[in-house]
Amino acid sequence: MGKVLSIIIPTYNERDNIQPLVERLHRVLAGQSYEVIFIDDDSRDGTAEAVREMEKHFPVRVLVRKDKKGLASAVVDGISYAAGDIVAIMDADLQHPPEVIPALLRALENGADVAVASRYVKGGGSVGLGPVRKLVSRGAVLIAHIALPETRPVHDPMSGFFMFRKRVVEGVELKPTGYKILLEILVRGKEQKLAEVPFLFALREKGKSKLNFRQQVDYLRHVYSLMQRRRELVRFAKFCLVGGSGVVVNEGILWLLTEFGGLRYYISSIFAIEGSIISNFVLNDYFTFADRRAGKTGSFMFRLLKFNTTCVAGALIQYGLLLLFTSVLGVNYLISNLFGIAAATLWNYLVNVLWTWR
Repeated sequence: MGKVLSIIIPTYNERDNIQPLVERLHRVLAGQSYEVIFIDDDSRDGTAEAVREMEKHFPVRVLVRKDKKGLASAVVDGISYAAGDIVAIMDADLQHPPEVIPALLRALENGADVAVASRYVKGGGSVGLGPVRKLVSRGAVLIAHIALPETRPVHDPMSGFFMFRKRVVEGVELKPTGYKILLEILVRGKEQKLAEVPFLFALREKGKSKLNFRQQVDYLRHVYSLMQRRRELVRFAKFCLVGGSGVVVNEGILWLLTEFGGLRYYISSIFAIEGSIISNFVLNDYFTFADRRAGKTGSFMFRLLKFNTTCVAGALIQYGLLLLFTSVLGVNYLISNLFGIAAATLWNYLVNVLWTWR
């Protein structure tokens, strides 16, 4: 691209991978002006020394951090040291093939501001991973897409292998927790055009994986932090408040029609559910999702139709639990209805935030 490419690689005990990684990077970047910055968290296996040996022959350097730990914070520090207009982030364990970097560069040449190496686009995938790890990965993507709207255009927002124009984060305070720095950039970065490039993610051949339960907890903390900073937690709180008003409407109609209208509770419930759906839609449209009504969400009636359609499944969940707890387990119908409402509310929020007011 005629500009310096800065490749930032966080490391901790990756000595055996340094030489093959640097040599492969040099082969694929022949003719490209580049630098490789290793940010090492004071490894005990000689990782920093291995990088210094490579400095004699390749444009690489290492910065050793003794007072900090963590992949995401290492990347943030690396960005501040990067000389390039283009910054690439990748791991040192060779699970991110250096041979994908030219494709990421081409994506930026074609106008993208952020290019993500993705497992979940055509041509991408994971090799050698068990079903549990794949399920956890997919679940993490779903959480990100639900909680953080800015991540939805990207199929693989959990990727640790990506490239971006440095201006995307200039003047932006990045405060990641854990190891998923891409989430921080997608949510906090300046307006950006996104692109994805397929790649195959495989198990590491050397060294020990850093993935553990604590990192999963850190991921959830990071998502929570971003939701706070983007006010998505406020949105969820509003949705719950509206849901609370819907409980009053639902229970009220159910009680009135059953006790004074002479209808059986399972007939009254049908009217109660639809009444609360309409009430919840109007309040959500003007209160919870007011900022999205001006977007590409369609007319008021179209949104109402989408909301009502979405809530059909929630209504079936609620109705099914009402029948189960009352007819089978003998629980009072009003209490049974509350269980149904709780389950239906969770469903309604997840689907409507992804569809009705997308």
